[in-house]
Amino acid sequence: MKKLVVFTGSGISAESGLKTFRDSGGLWENFRVEEVATPQAWQRNTSLVLEFYNQRRKQVLEARPNAAHVAIAGLEKYFDVQIVTQNIDDLHERAGSSQVTHLHGEIRKARSTADSSLVYPVSGWELKAGDRCEKGSQLRPHIVWFGELVPELERAAAQVATAELFLVIGTSLAVYPAAGLIQYVPLAADKYFIDPKAPDEFPGYEIIREAAGTGMPLLAEKFISKYAS
Repeated sequence: MKKLVVFTGSGISAESGLKTFRDSGGLWENFRVEEVATPQAWQRNTSLVLEFYNQRRKQVLEARPNAAHVAIAGLEKYFDVQIVTQNIDDLHERAGSSQVTHLHGEIRKARSTADSSLVYPVSGWELKAGDRCEKGSQLRPHIVWFGELVPELERAAAQVATAELFLVIGTSLAVYPAAGLIQYVPLAADKYFIDPKAPDEFPGYEIIREAAGTGMPLLAEKFISKYAS
């Protein structure tokens, strides 16, 4: 089986109704990222940050995978599919994908503020003040905030570096260091880019200017006929 690495961004989740702060001039559901998505925000107003992510978690639970998520998951019958995503939702997993690396964390998990290796599933949509890890420290959202290191970056780079097929979908490639992963794609890999706002020129990539939900099912059919037969 050929190895297909799929690099996904907010555009794929947007079609399931989930927004990001980049959709509205630096605001995320009417909050500036500095207020809710930095270590300083957590120290300054823990209750606000908890409530903000509770509402995001609730939205994720109410959202459903769309045709793009389903099409990517379906390719596991034909390829070794590795997903590297900038998204914090679990829509890939709920669509059936089994190998997903979350660069920026996972909204449905919490971790210890004393020991980052202690990660727990969040039951339901609320994480509250007083919810503590086994060492007694407050749990925080399992999210990589602005100004924090991206612990999964090295693993993701290793996955991208061994791709035979590489697909970018639903991302503007504007968020670093994640966007730098495309530098690891092998020259010999066949490369594709699905996004209605894809750049006019992106050397080495076949551009599909479609929304994820329409472009991905079509490309999945092409992959199967071209590479899996």
